[in-house]
Amino acid sequence: MSSSIVETVDIEAPVAVTWALWSDVTQWPKFLSHVQRVDPLDEKRFGWQLSLPGADKAFVAELTEVVPEDRIAWKTTEGVHHAGVVTFHRLDDRSSRVALQIEYDPQGFLEHLGALTNLDSALANYDLGEFQKLAELTAAGGISEIR
Repeated sequence: MSSSIVETVDIEAPVAVTWALWSDVTQWPKFLSHVQRVDPLDEKRFGWQLSLPGADKAFVAELTEVVPEDRIAWKTTEGVHHAGVVTFHRLDDRSSRVALQIEYDPQGFLEHLGALTNLDSALANYDLGEFQKLAELTAAGGISEIR
């Protein structure tokens, strides 16, 4: 049984800022609550270490499409099975919309329960809220550079 998550957030930051933050894998643990670390393996592949309720997971994901300031798509090549895309939409000069879509195959009781109860969507929504805070702080000059 495949499950999907689709969440969006409007952010008071231009697309250039939201893109710069999301396209930098070193930033992901700052706003993806379940991500412990992401290690670049080469230009397209990344090793992920997740800490989820009831299970820690490790997998390798590969970028399948990168269009600057527009979209980043990926799929896993080792470990868990999922694929996703995040898109960046200009609302005006100072705001943008970020949309996240993930398709995955829940494994085990807890993941099936999360899919059935929409806990996975709630977690994605929370993470987008954390991303929104980071992007708005960056856009307002609260973070002088993106590292």
